[in-house]
Amino acid sequence: MNKLSIFGIVLMGAAICTGCSSSDADEPVSWDIGDPTNTDYPEDYYAGGLLGTTSVNASTAFKQPTKAVESAGMMTAFNEGEYLFEKDYNTNTEGAFHGLGPVYVRRGCLYCHPGYGHGARQTSYKADTHRNGYLLVIYDKTTNAYVRSVAGMPQTGAVKPFKAPVDESKVSIAWNEYTDEWGNQFPDGETYSLIYPEVKIAYSAFYAPVVVSRGGTDVTLTEEQYNNEIGVLLESTIGIYGTGLTDAIPDDSITKQWVKESEFFNSIGKTDALNPAMWNQSTNTWNSYYSNSLQGNGTKYVRRYTYALSRGPILDAAGANAIWNITNVTRPDRRYHYLDLAGTYYATQSSKDPEVQAGFADYINKVDPTKSHPEWHTGDLEKDIYAYLTSKSLDAEMTQAQYKNLMIWHRGLAVPAARNTTTEDFKEGKKLFSQIGCAACHRPSWQTGDDHIQDPNLLFSDSDMPRYPKQKIWPYTDFVQHRLWMKNDIRTGWCRTTPLWGRGLAGKCGSGVERMHDCRARNVLEAIMWHGCSSEGGTSDAHSAVVKFRNLNKKQREQVIYFIESI
Repeated sequence: MNKLSIFGIVLMGAAICTGCSSSDADEPVSWDIGDPTNTDYPEDYYAGGLLGTTSVNASTAFKQPTKAVESAGMMTAFNEGEYLFEKDYNTNTEGAFHGLGPVYVRRGCLYCHPGYGHGARQTSYKADTHRNGYLLVIYDKTTNAYVRSVAGMPQTGAVKPFKAPVDESKVSIAWNEYTDEWGNQFPDGETYSLIYPEVKIAYSAFYAPVVVSRGGTDVTLTEEQYNNEIGVLLESTIGIYGTGLTDAIPDDSITKQWVKESEFFNSIGKTDALNPAMWNQSTNTWNSYYSNSLQGNGTKYVRRYTYALSRGPILDAAGANAIWNITNVTRPDRRYHYLDLAGTYYATQSSKDPEVQAGFADYINKVDPTKSHPEWHTGDLEKDIYAYLTSKSLDAEMTQAQYKNLMIWHRGLAVPAARNTTTEDFKEGKKLFSQIGCAACHRPSWQTGDDHIQDPNLLFSDSDMPRYPKQKIWPYTDFVQHRLWMKNDIRTGWCRTTPLWGRGLAGKCGSGVERMHDCRARNVLEAIMWHGCSSEGGTSDAHSAVVKFRNLNKKQREQVIYFIESI
């Protein structure tokens, strides 16, 4: 891999596609990004600050280490962490990649994060399809809660003799045309297309009974109830580069952003503008923090990661969790299987399955040949299977050292420098981006703090990880949840603003070029127009910005898109 320092490099490259349906978009665009050693160069060139920006804008742009990794002498650990990320896990009982299953979402990380970026739009659901970054979202439409009898990240893979919780051959994805309130047409006559996914899973696809929680009681649904009351949506992965830099933003800085937006919405009488599950607009305080009382001590942290804001610091965020629950590879702090939200339904169904019982002895003798867990070898197959699947004392399959190196790599990924910053189109696009209101949610820059490591698992401290103190970074997100009121919207309707930095390089890096939480936008133009939705439920928080975008002339619209593709 070509990993280069940011300093002293001038890069030239190919043209970028603006994403517009324009017949005159063949004019070549220079990729000259100037001299990064010139102190007069625009500061937003350094998307990840001086410690976190790479000037590589080739196919490996998302894979580069930060300067902080190099300065801390962590390149060997970074490379090993990268190795753990890139390879498939397997059913061996030894080696760096052993321990897959008994059920899993993917065999490895690159399926969901091709080129370390965003997943790509799919027309069918296959776990082993490269670039399928989708997770199935199976939820109770009456409560918006996940179904209890499958995992929050539902598994469609299994190691014999076990069976997949969801049969992916019975999952269908249809892409439907959508017409917005403007008839998919700009005032000057230019047209565009919008599509959205509709996902269905047959009742018979579920291995265990479909169970939801109603009033604190678990209820098993009939097929008729399932068809009427259960929804299925898609959520795709986002790029993982630069996540360590956003981890270095102080909690109180993110809180101040929520306060600022809360005060603004309160001033205009929009008292339901922020997710009440997260934030109290009347008191301008958090209703929910992230904490970990299972592996940690319950310390509260500001939520900043995932669409649903389900995670706090990076060392216990999506990536740290995924290396365990996506593959079901255990580690010293996760010595149990990821099965279903209730923890019992899959195990119960498996323990009573004659085919699972017939193959269990061979399976468990390979997993535990010395019978160090006698409770799995009593000869009572139903009890043995249930005990194994629900065990809290499984042997660790990923070592603590391997996990540390994976986190060094994860926190150590750089952000590509902004491109085309010296061009007039970039400058005009940047100005328009702010003027029409995009920067209200896609806040351009943040300042990192002292960056003392926060780890809810209580495993790592400052000396263990690359750090990014006192850096001005440009992720283009406010870390706040907003509502867009889209057709077949995200579960709950609330979605954290996704960072925009580096996304213009997705095609070069082999990542999905699509945008939005479910890849419904095939280019930047479509993504912008999806922000303008209005329905019986409400009007998108970005509706007014889209109205202003619509009223720009064609050249100006292309400049906004050009800017977004360049940052």
